[in-house]
Amino acid sequence: MNRQPVLENERLLIRPLTPDDWDALFAVASDPAIWEQHPMHDRWRVDVFRAFFEDALAKGGALAIIDKQTDEIIGSSRFQDYDADEGGSVEIGWTFLARKYWGKGINAEVKRAMLAHAFEFVERVDFRVGETNYRSQIALENIGAERTRRTELTRYQGARVLHKIFEITRDGFEAGPLA
Repeated sequence: MNRQPVLENERLLIRPLTPDDWDALFAVASDPAIWEQHPMHDRWRVDVFRAFFEDALAKGGALAIIDKQTDEIIGSSRFQDYDADEGGSVEIGWTFLARKYWGKGINAEVKRAMLAHAFEFVERVDFRVGETNYRSQIALENIGAERTRRTELTRYQGARVLHKIFEITRDGFEAGPLA
């Protein structure tokens, strides 16, 4: 599976993230409101976001989301943890958008394009969401993701962080709200 495709629809261009995207993407990410429900709530800080950005580039799968009307980067997402076994799975996550694009259907358009690409190769797409990130949980339910019984426990700044795992299967996508 190509985890860094170029995807496009009427309003958006989704392309591989590059080191040259730092300034534009940090301009979006530096808004603390984007991260207020996120387990890594301080990702708006330059040092914290720099580590996030460098990790995204190092692991591959990171994508820049561009508004085709303005030609500006408005956010980012990733394909992560691709596994070809048992029908295949991949995680979509680390998605964030500039606040002025919230509530305008952009997240659904990004996820539709990414899911359509992923389901050419895998049977299931997972989403990992912080326990108190209600905004992202609702957004996932709105695109047809279902919460599983799976969870993941990590640590951030010495505190335990619980992530809930949501999923969409190929059949669920084809019958769901993004079809």
